[in-house]
Amino acid sequence: MNRRTASPLVLASLALGAALLLCGCSSDPRAGYSFQSTFDDTITSVSVPMFGNRSYSYGLEQQLTEAIIAEIRRSTPWRVVEGSASQATLSGVITRSELRKVTTGRTTGLVETQALVLTVDFDFRDARTGKTLTARRSFSAAESFVPAQGVNERLGTGEAAAVQSLAQAIVNELRSGW
Repeated sequence: MNRRTASPLVLASLALGAALLLCGCSSDPRAGYSFQSTFDDTITSVSVPMFGNRSYSYGLEQQLTEAIIAEIRRSTPWRVVEGSASQATLSGVITRSELRKVTTGRTTGLVETQALVLTVDFDFRDARTGKTLTARRSFSAAESFVPAQGVNERLGTGEAAAVQSLAQAIVNELRSGW
């Protein structure tokens, strides 16, 4: 059986390439490319109490809170716990829910595409020290939907998309050192 082996030159080239790749990465994500998490590694658990809602859109606070919890579980190393057992707390309030016209029909002048803009204020605090780690005011995200005839997407479609987009944006803001 004839086995092919790589030449010493090919092996040396691969080893050099791997060494250069590893040298180009940093152990600190704030100092360059890194394989480390950009989320605070001193925190292991987070609580997310129900967000408040000052908008006229009923039920968005529950959808947003659930979407944030799911996003934290999906994209961070943190566990989501309830109450005082957590090391950090993310709290906030929906301050505005607004529909904006994106496009209108050329012949009818009717709205074809709308965007739902959700705006929140939120605080991310270290429960051990009381220190605010991240705070944002008038933080918003928008998603569009098509209520026009033929597509007939409902407002709920736009709400679900805007809530998901806002949850991802909020969790991304929790990264340390950005």
